[in-house]
Amino acid sequence: MYYMYVLQSEMNKSFYVGSTNDLKRRFVEHNNGLSKFTKKFLPWKLMYYEAYPTYKLAYAREYALKKRAKGWQELLKRLEIKM
Repeated sequence: MYYMYVLQSEMNKSFYVGSTNDLKRRFVEHNNGLSKFTKKFLPWKLMYYEAYPTYKLAYAREYALKKRAKGWQELLKRLEIKM
């Protein structure tokens, strides 16, 4: 399985959206400072994830959330997060 996931920084409440085939490993990497984009805002908590049968589908969902404000707003609403 492949996963699209959303992390939230406990430091400044910012979000990070990514995709991976090993969600547990990737989450540990983020919290150990092994990602250049997330190491400045440690620690992170996993807010949400979706599972897909292919990387292409998981990445397409990640891309849609990053590039389409409406999709991001719908996800925040589902998670009951107010911005």
